Amino acid sequence: MQGQVQGSSGVAAAVRREEIEARIQRLQALMATEGVHAFLVTQHVDLFYLTGSMQAGYAFIPAAGAAVFYVRRSVERAVAESAVRVQPLTSLRQFRAQLESDHPAVFSGRADGVQIATEMDVLPAASYAKLAEVLAGSANDCVLVDGSSLIRRVRMVKSAWEVERIEDAARVVAEALEASVRIIRVGLTELELMARIEYEIRLRGHIGMMRTRSYNMEITTGMLGSGAAAAVPSAFDGPAGGLGLGPAFPQSTSRKTIGRDEPILIDIGCCIDGYVIDQTRTAVIGSLPDDLAEAYAHSEAIIRSAEASMRPGTAPDSIYADALKLAANAGLADHFMGFGSNQVKFLGHGIGLEVDEWPVLARGFSNPLEPGIVLAVEPKFTFPGRGVVGIENSYLITDTGCRQLTRSPEGLIVIP
Repeated sequence: MQGQVQGSSGVAAAVRREEIEARIQRLQALMATEGVHAFLVTQHVDLFYLTGSMQAGYAFIPAAGAAVFYVRRSVERAVAESAVRVQPLTSLRQFRAQLESDHPAVFSGRADGVQIATEMDVLPAASYAKLAEVLAGSANDCVLVDGSSLIRRVRMVKSAWEVERIEDAARVVAEALEASVRIIRVGLTELELMARIEYEIRLRGHIGMMRTRSYNMEITTGMLGSGAAAAVPSAFDGPAGGLGLGPAFPQSTSRKTIGRDEPILIDIGCCIDGYVIDQTRTAVIGSLPDDLAEAYAHSEAIIRSAEASMRPGTAPDSIYADALKLAANAGLADHFMGFGSNQVKFLGHGIGLEVDEWPVLARGFSNPLEPGIVLAVEPKFTFPGRGVVGIENSYLITDTGCRQLTRSPEGLIVIP
């Protein structure tokens, strides 16, 4: 059956079987180039991407042939949701035998052994050890190899269906922000403002979380902070940390009250049908100090420069290098994307089912952009003790350039 996800309108959005099949075929093509005989999908987001269901189990995708989703629970829901064949997982101890029975071409007649790729970037060590032992079998002829880059490369390029989901999320964020800025006033706490935004996006279909792939990196609705609190560094891999609510969640929104003439950084996202949007706008009650207002203007100039460069064939690391030059020319190099030792080393990042997808606008990402890539670009400037200013838009790389997906009006949001 076709996979089902809940759309922002309240009506289930079907993941067409052809959509899933195209994703699997692209993965199989990459597997063939790497000499991999099969891919064992373990992570729930990757399971959803390649089956249309996020039930507990493993998807086994041979380099040639049909994929099978082996499900622990709920088998009933997986059958209703999955676009690939579902089999109950008999037991982990018998998993190798079950795979041999269903995929004889993968396991028979290979003198050099069987190479099975999996997502080692997210697979816990204990789970890896158990799976490696089970799959090796009595003949010890099967090894797990790292397929993290394979799945991330496939997921990097979005289909038209995926872009529609991201655009739905962009619309929700724009509507929620417009409804929420009306309550901004002196004395309102960051937490109260974030709670209003979360209320507005939740009513419009936000699933209640923003998924990330990086180990130990968590994100809720985004990062909202005002004045000095926004400039407090954190472990989060982003240009603005935020004071947070304490050591148990030391990032983003705090109970600080919002004052006049200080920047309010509203870096928020939303997840519709599993797909996220990421955008930032800067607000102020009154007016920004001149140097912060100038820095904000430079953030818009940097994003305009990035827009001009984001087209097929451009290397992501060159866009990052250009942004560094512009920040340095403005005399703001020390404040760009954080401050001092807490500066992050990127300008933007891929988004989709997770907030931290490939490619990254950073050093080392030299493979050229191609149509279908979706990027969040977020030039920001941090001033310790004073605040953070900046902007963030999400873009689709098209055949001829880029198209902005975020919908909220640009420019400083000024509250009288």
